[in-house]
Order: sequence, then structure tokens, then C-alpha cells
Amino acid sequence: MGEAIAILGGKGMLGVDLAAACARNGYVVRSYDLPEFDITDEARLQDVVASADVVINAAAYTDVDGAETHRELAHRVNAEAVGRLGALVARSGKYVVHFSTDFVFDGTLDRPYVEADQTSPINEYGASKEAGERLLAESGCRHCLLRLEWTYGTHGPSFVTKLVDQARAGRPLAVVDDQVGSPTATLDVARAVCELLKARTEGVFHLASSGYISRFGMAQFIFERLGMEVDLKPCRSGHYPAKADRPLNSRFDCSKVQALLGHPIESWQTALERFLRQL
Repeated sequence: MGEAIAILGGKGMLGVDLAAACARNGYVVRSYDLPEFDITDEARLQDVVASADVVINAAAYTDVDGAETHRELAHRVNAEAVGRLGALVARSGKYVVHFSTDFVFDGTLDRPYVEADQTSPINEYGASKEAGERLLAESGCRHCLLRLEWTYGTHGPSFVTKLVDQARAGRPLAVVDDQVGSPTATLDVARAVCELLKARTEGVFHLASSGYISRFGMAQFIFERLGMEVDLKPCRSGHYPAKADRPLNSRFDCSKVQALLGHPIESWQTALERFLRQL
């Protein structure tokens, strides 16, 4: 029998793909998610850590605009609970994989971000995720922290699916053209996690598809590949109504994690085209 892996947030878009990938790699997978499991419940969290060899934490408060008005909830889930998880893992001598975000950066650099760059979030969601990173590190547990960006998958809503749904409803679309990053498939994240698990890799890593594109360019790519005629116009972030500011530069330098993977990181075009063929 393989090692037992507990996946927190196992019903989410990333969690489902992680569970499937880990099972294919011989792990005994147990998934935990709301409403039965709440990561802020310390007693339940303690039970889960005790029953697993490895914990993968994909549980998070991810409503970026909602975090502006629900700051305390975002910090309970994304920071305080992560700190408690780290402390439990440290005491038990186990290992955790945790996910963070490009939103820990302010997006003002004129180059791709490396792991050692100074964090400086510009919204409450990013601040809660940055605090979670810090508390996890302070716990002293053995951990692998993966910063992700612009994720999409088949098991939940994403920028991709929301765009397609709105276009199919016949709505005109205005998409920002000054935010640049890498669309990243959760399937590819799950594959990479399984490789990193084998070596119990520790540290902070940036993980995203290779290459960069603006949100508007991404939308153009999606509708071209789907053969959809859409009333699509570019706009600036400052003209787009949103409670939370977004970083304009979300480009990651992924050379650190690439050196550990046994396969080249796919281009965002290859992965996204494959995903669109499934829609």
C-alpha cells in the first residue's frame, strides 16, 4: 500500500486534479473539503494531519474582490489556518505542499518575478496569502510552497470558462490588456506536484506554463481556437470595475522548478489548446 496523502480543498478545481494524479502515482488519497471539512477547525485539522503521511493544502479563500470586504475570513483561511497546519506538520515530522499566488507581488517589476523577490501585495487576498506563506515558514515544518497563477481546469470556474460562458450568452466583452502572465492548467500543476513529492522537495517555487500573454491576448486566443465570433474589446485595468487591484505584471521565472522536473514545462498555448478541445 502507498503513502497516505490528505488533500485539503479536494473538491476544488486544483484539488480534484491533484487527487487523480496522486492516485495514478500509487498514493492512497483522501480528499477533504467544505462542508464536511473546514481548514479553520483546528481539531479536524489535527485529525487529518495525524492520519496522513503527506498533506497537500489546496484549500483557500479565493474570492479576490470578496476579500476586500471579508478580510477577516480571508486571513482565517489563507493565513491563520495555514500557520496551524504548519505547526501540526512540524510537530509530527511530516511534510506539506502548499499553494500561493502571483498576488503576493505588486506587479511593478519590469521582468519576470523570481522566488527571492520582495513580496508586496496590493489587495487583501494577496495580503492573506503572503501572511500564510510567512506563517508556514515560521512553523519550521518541512514544506514545498508553490506559487501559481492564472489557473484553469475542468473541475471549476475560471477566467477561461467565464469568458466562454459570457460569449455564448451573446454578451459584448471588455478584457484588460495591461495584465500579463501565464495561463496555467491545473492538470500540469498536479503532474509537477507528483514529481516534487517523490523527492520531498522543500522550498519556494514559481510554477506556471511557459511564455506570457495579456488577459486580452488570452481571450483572443480562446475565441480564435473555438471559432467564435465575439464582440471583444481591450480595456485598461483602471477602467475595469473591480473592488480589488490586480498586479499588472504576473510573469514568473520558473527556472528553479524546471531544474527539478523531468519534463519541459509546456507552453501556455499547448496546454490551453488541449483544454479548449474538451469544452
